[in-house]
Amino acid sequence: MEIKNKITNITSKVISNFWGKLEHVNFDFTFKNGKSVNLTHEVYGKADGVAILLFNPTSKKVILSKQFRMPVFVAGVDNGFSIEVIGGGIDKNESPETCVIRETEEEVGYKIATVKKVTTTFLSPGIVKEKVHLFIGEYKDEDKTENGGGVEAENEEIEVLETLFVDALKMIETQEIMDARTIMLLQYLQINKLINKS
Repeated sequence: MEIKNKITNITSKVISNFWGKLEHVNFDFTFKNGKSVNLTHEVYGKADGVAILLFNPTSKKVILSKQFRMPVFVAGVDNGFSIEVIGGGIDKNESPETCVIRETEEEVGYKIATVKKVTTTFLSPGIVKEKVHLFIGEYKDEDKTENGGGVEAENEEIEVLETLFVDALKMIETQEIMDARTIMLLQYLQINKLINKS
């Protein structure tokens, strides 16, 4: 039996709109056997985001950031500090490409002109509605500006880490890096052999 409308009678109630929006979404879900069940799911999120891994194929290094994340702290990992790629939220009427170039200078102080889109992903599709656009970009030492470290008005304090690509890969194994975006982009460089490890 073909079921045309598996999801019907959708209603949404906003539970919190403090930083992101938390909604309870109620709906009727019809299974393959024709049985319909009323369900309520939680959906959380705000604006879609971007993330970028900067890499230097000559020096064989990558740029990462380290900053405090409250969910990491609540999970009891590394006193809340997370090693990650550069990332941030897309402002209204801003393209992902423009956003990721802006975030790169704000967070780590490198002014780059071009980026390459890798993919768009959901990081936790069971609850978070945010899509993240993933990029890579080459950097050179002369791209460094006086900026970086985050935006003080947004209460950001970011430590810039420049590390060898091989060492960053080892940090996945040791779980010093646990951020999904960072793992995906480091492995993208590895799979596509964009940095020669030898």
